[in-house]
Amino acid sequence: MTDICFTPARKLAQLIRSRKLSATEVMKAFIAQIERVNPKVNAIVTFLPDLALSAARKYDRNFKSNKFKPLAGLPIAYKDNVPTRGIRTTFGSSVYRDNVPGEDHLIVERLSAAGAITIGKTNLPEFAAGSHTFNAVFGATLNPYDPTKSAGGSSGGAAVAAACGMLPFADGGDLAASLRNPGNFCNVVGFRPSPGRVPSWPAPNTWNTLGVLGPIARTVSDAAFLLSAMAGPDPRSPISISEPGSVFAKSLSRKFKNVRVAWSRDLGGLPMDPRVTSVLEGQRRIFADLGCIVEEAEPDFSGATQAFETLRALAFVQNYGELVKTRCREVKDSIIWNVEQGLKLTAEQIAGADALRNALYHRMRVFLERYEFLLCPVNQLPPFPAEQEYPMQIAGERMGNYLDWMKSCYYITITGHPAISVPAGFTGDPVPLPVGLQIVGRYRDDFGVLQLAHAFEGSTQHWKCRPPTS
Repeated sequence: MTDICFTPARKLAQLIRSRKLSATEVMKAFIAQIERVNPKVNAIVTFLPDLALSAARKYDRNFKSNKFKPLAGLPIAYKDNVPTRGIRTTFGSSVYRDNVPGEDHLIVERLSAAGAITIGKTNLPEFAAGSHTFNAVFGATLNPYDPTKSAGGSSGGAAVAAACGMLPFADGGDLAASLRNPGNFCNVVGFRPSPGRVPSWPAPNTWNTLGVLGPIARTVSDAAFLLSAMAGPDPRSPISISEPGSVFAKSLSRKFKNVRVAWSRDLGGLPMDPRVTSVLEGQRRIFADLGCIVEEAEPDFSGATQAFETLRALAFVQNYGELVKTRCREVKDSIIWNVEQGLKLTAEQIAGADALRNALYHRMRVFLERYEFLLCPVNQLPPFPAEQEYPMQIAGERMGNYLDWMKSCYYITITGHPAISVPAGFTGDPVPLPVGLQIVGRYRDDFGVLQLAHAFEGSTQHWKCRPPTS
């Protein structure tokens, strides 16, 4: 059963399509793995084994009409802020503790049509705010490599479920760091695609280009496999990219001889835990071995914090302003703070943030004309104690708010470029902790980012390490 759960998703789908395994056998294996492992880590918070098993049996009975569906009856548990028709969706908030949506999110429609079977929901911070997964409804999700540590967030439940073999892959979202951070903390792949690559509906603002949806998986290939079913245009999302998702089903193999890449230790002077630096410096040679020309360089990120914090605060007013006004006592302090920051903004400040973002995009664009990829840390420190809301300091530098420790990710967010977290090794702590590498690509070159991450992963093989809790 465990072997089934840790079989790569692409291969597992092929085994079902060739009838070497049934969808029912596969579903039983994942149900057993969730029942055995989830109590240790609290990643899956709404669990629907009977519903999933019934759907798997139906899939097998109707195999002839299902055999060309790419996801082939594989289980998926959606992040608990993704509406699922008839299935509780809490957003990690006591306000929505008993909320049962009447319609599916667009990605639920897509993945269901591609053959995925819903088995439950994964944990997240309240309203996905913050990069540490805990909330008043379900509690904290724990790191599978050290349960005393954070699993990251906001897609922490998704990352832990994939890392522990409770799911073959998972969906997530990323505004500041929410796909890359938990991927990094849990030794799995978290890919932030280009804005519009995966359309979102329903959404408070369909023109939003800061937050994106994307995949989490144990391998880059499986992340691309899930993305192939998630991506593609939809008229309900006016920013959606016209390129079909099927492009991500292709082979990721590529030669990288003489490809110029930039190596950055700290993205221009961010405080960095030496354990992260040590692990990543040990992996730099991999890119030279792949044939890359590796040079130390980074773009100018001046104004990134001002632009990001301003535009994020504006979005929080839109998303949660009314809730903070009417049900303040049921909302956590960091969300209240972020809404209050947004309410203080002037038109001049908002216009200034847009201008800064415009300049940041063009500086990154010009930088990546010389370098095809930027290689840098995902997070500025390894997983921190689970009882902390967020790290208060990094390398002796105090953090000013709950966003400060995510700068190594949100600096990339604000430029609009695709980025991936790929496993890069473990710290030398008594209980070794995962460290990921962030690979940033040219504008909308999502496929290129996946190709380089795939090549790096093939050289390091860190993805094969299973967490002790699994």
